[in-house]
Amino acid sequence: MESKKVVVWFRQDLRVHDNEALTHAIAAGNEVIPIFIFDDRIFKAKTRFGFPKTGVHRAKFTIEAVEDLRKNIQALGSELIVRSGNTEDEIYKICKEVKSSWVFCNRERTFEEVAIQDALEQNLWSIGQEIIYSRGKMLYYTQDLPFPITHTPDVFTAFRKEVEKFTTIREPLKTPEKLPGFSDDLESGEIPSLSDFGFVDYEFDQRSVLDFKGGESAGLNRLKYYLWDTDLIKNYKETRNGLLGANYSTKLSPWLSLGCLSPKKVFSEVKKYETERGSNKSTYWLFFELMWRDFFRLMGKKYGNAIFKKGGLIGKPNDELTNDMRITELWTQGRTGMPFIDANMKELNATGFMSNRGRQNVASFLVKDLKINWQIGADYFESQLIDYDPCSNYCNWNYLAGVGNDPREDRHFNILSQAKRYDPHGEYVRRWLPELDELPNNRVHQPDILSQQEQEDFHLKLGINYPKSMVSSNRWA
Repeated sequence: MESKKVVVWFRQDLRVHDNEALTHAIAAGNEVIPIFIFDDRIFKAKTRFGFPKTGVHRAKFTIEAVEDLRKNIQALGSELIVRSGNTEDEIYKICKEVKSSWVFCNRERTFEEVAIQDALEQNLWSIGQEIIYSRGKMLYYTQDLPFPITHTPDVFTAFRKEVEKFTTIREPLKTPEKLPGFSDDLESGEIPSLSDFGFVDYEFDQRSVLDFKGGESAGLNRLKYYLWDTDLIKNYKETRNGLLGANYSTKLSPWLSLGCLSPKKVFSEVKKYETERGSNKSTYWLFFELMWRDFFRLMGKKYGNAIFKKGGLIGKPNDELTNDMRITELWTQGRTGMPFIDANMKELNATGFMSNRGRQNVASFLVKDLKINWQIGADYFESQLIDYDPCSNYCNWNYLAGVGNDPREDRHFNILSQAKRYDPHGEYVRRWLPELDELPNNRVHQPDILSQQEQEDFHLKLGINYPKSMVSSNRWA
C-alpha cells in the first residue's frame, strides 16, 4: 500500500496537546512530518518604525519553545524539522521532495501571517498539493458562536453576555500517544541561536517577576503551579493588578500567545479546579480574561487591517498625534522623568514583560500626555513583549488611544494617582530605578517637585542622575 504523507506546519501553536492541525494530520496520513520555520520576515526584519520585529526576549522565548516542541515530538516517536528562510519556499521544497499530499496548519487571520499562508498555498497548488486549515488560537470555535463574525458585538460586555448565554466551550483534544514517523531522510535542521538573529545572549535579570521559559512543558507547569500547587487562583481577581513578584497574576500570557498553552486546556483545568476545590469570582475572572483574548481576535477578523491603521476600528485618526522619534526614544528607554512610567519601561526592556496595569499607564502616557502616535507604541510592544499577539496588542492600543471599541470616551489615566494606588510605598519604582532609593514615599513618584535642598539631601540631581520630567506631575495632583 502506498504511504500517504502529510506535513504539519507549526505556527503559533507550539504544543502537542489540544492541537487540531496535528490531530487532523494524524487522522489523514500514515506518515506525518512536523515542521517549524524561523521566517526571516519575522525574526530578521524591522517594524514600520524601525524596531526589531522580534526583539531579543521574544526571540529567546520562541527558540526555547521550539526546542521544547522538538523534545515533545521526539518523545512521541518522531522529529521536528526546523528551517530558516521564507516559509512558503522552505515548506514548498520539503513538500516537493517528499511528495506529500497536504499541509495541515492552524489558520492565522492578520495580514502578514495571511500573506505567508497565501504564498505557500500558491506554491503548493503548482505541485498539486493544498493546505488544510484548522483552529488553534481561540477558546471558542467561531462556528459555535451565536452570530457571524461580521455581526460580532463591538463592545466586550455585549459580546460576553451573548456568548456566555448560548455557547459551550468544547473539550480539549487529546494529546497523541504516538506520532507516525516518516521514511524520508530529511535533515532535522538546527534551531537558531540568538546570535543568528543579531542578538547577544543575556543572563536572567533577578528583578524579573518570573524566569519565563518558552515551551509547552513550562506553560503546563505554570498552569499547574498557579491552580493546583498553590491555589493562587482563589485570589486572582484581588491580586491581578499587582506589579511585583511572580504570583500577583497567572503569567500565562506568553505561553498562550505562542500557543504553547491552549486556552481550552486552561479553561478545562479551571473548571476541574472549581469542581474539586470550589469556584468564586477569581476562578471566573480567569475565564473572563480568556474571553477578552477571543474578543480581540474576533475584532481582528471583523475589521481586518483597520486595527493596524492610525484611525483604528473607528477609522478616525487623531491628527494631534505625531511621529516624533526623539520623544518616543525617551519613552522607550524609560527616561521620561515620570518614575512610574520609567520603571515599567525599564522592566519591559530588561525582561520582555510588563504588568497589565503598567501597560495601560505607559500607553496612556505616550498617547494622551506626550501626544505620540499610538502605532509607534504598539510597534515597540510588538518588538519587546514575550506575550505579543497581533490582535490583543493592537486592539488594546486602539482601545487606549480612543480609536477602538471603548464605550468610555477619552480614556486618560491619571499617572500619579495610579502610581500611588498600585505602588503606594514606591517599592516597584525603586526596584527598577535604584537612583530613587533615598526618596521618601511622599516624593518617590514626584521627584520633579523636589527643591534644590531636597535633591542634595536625597543625593539626586535632576537632569544628571535622573531625568527632568517631560510632563509636570502637578498636572495630576
